[in-house]
Amino acid sequence: MKRILLLVSLMTVNMAVFAFNATQMVTDARSQIGKTLYYDPAYTALRYPMGDVPLIKGVCTDVVIRALRQQGIDLQQAIHEDMKANFKQYPQKWGLKGTDKNIDHRRVPNIQTWMQRQGYVVKDKQYLAGDIVTWDLGRRLVHIGVVSDRKVKASDVPLIIHNIGEGAQEEDLLHAYQITGHYRVK
Repeated sequence: MKRILLLVSLMTVNMAVFAFNATQMVTDARSQIGKTLYYDPAYTALRYPMGDVPLIKGVCTDVVIRALRQQGIDLQQAIHEDMKANFKQYPQKWGLKGTDKNIDHRRVPNIQTWMQRQGYVVKDKQYLAGDIVTWDLGRRLVHIGVVSDRKVKASDVPLIIHNIGEGAQEEDLLHAYQITGHYRVK
């Protein structure tokens, strides 16, 4: 009887882990502010799965990766496995001949492709808390962030939680650059 109760409890916990919660996504992204203090794009060997660079540093994608991981989605594993099976469907920008589980999930174009392949693309212009947005910054630079539940003062425009150079921040960024993608995890 104890084993059955334990099994049922574990199944309930596991099911809850995979239920996406947009409010929690924002909380998990925001929790990185004051902890991720530096922007560091250096290539880093990571354990697999669930690998991460030290929390004190990272890039824009790490904000999203860490927040989704708290939702039970390991982008490192998900993107690596999908790229292995569908390599030609992913951007061929880096001259790679195969996947690299250390960096593939930390590249905005790969996250965009994976999000599209999962059916998470949003076509409307309603940016809801927990949504993920990508931008073209110009000069072949791209960016990604999480839509906040907080708004720009005296406006309905949501703030964005991201890391564009000074660690994780929550700022008025949504319309600062050309938006290239809008995603809502289901």
